[in-house]
Amino acid sequence: MRRIGDKKNVIFFGNKGQMKLSFGMIFSIILIIIFMLFAFFAIKKILNIMNAAQIGDFKDSLQTDIDKVWRGQEADKEKEYFLPSKIKEVCFAEYENDARAKPPGNAKYEELKQNWFGGENMFFYPIGSGGSLESTRIKNINMEELVFTRNPYCIKNEDGKIKIKLKKAYGENLVLIE
Repeated sequence: MRRIGDKKNVIFFGNKGQMKLSFGMIFSIILIIIFMLFAFFAIKKILNIMNAAQIGDFKDSLQTDIDKVWRGQEADKEKEYFLPSKIKEVCFAEYENDARAKPPGNAKYEELKQNWFGGENMFFYPIGSGGSLESTRIKNINMEELVFTRNPYCIKNEDGKIKIKLKKAYGENLVLIE
């Protein structure tokens, strides 16, 4: 061991430094980590609740707008709705008459059928993106004409917005979605 300096200012070379953390400092670090984990968990839950509310609002607004058009004589409106971006498409599918409705070789038809329990006609794609509302029944729409050319009939969600055209011709009983 080598010593440099006078009696008051002595520097020793060759010794290893030692760092001491008090119990209070370690406990504070652990508490900070726990609080940060709790904050991330809470933010994630709040975002999930917000997405569920947005999906529920979409369903209710769409049904309200369809009912308004259905009650009128005739209409041709384009409406814009907002959905979480994790939902890529909103699909309308007919499963009531499986022999007539089933298109040959349509994988999306089979995939959406997993969420059909006997009355639903609107589905969120991909499966699991709708949270607790994966499928629902929208009343007063002309499903026969809607899925005549393609079943399911899907509308893309572009940047969290979906545009749906609601049409009803004079003398028609149901609303057509485009």
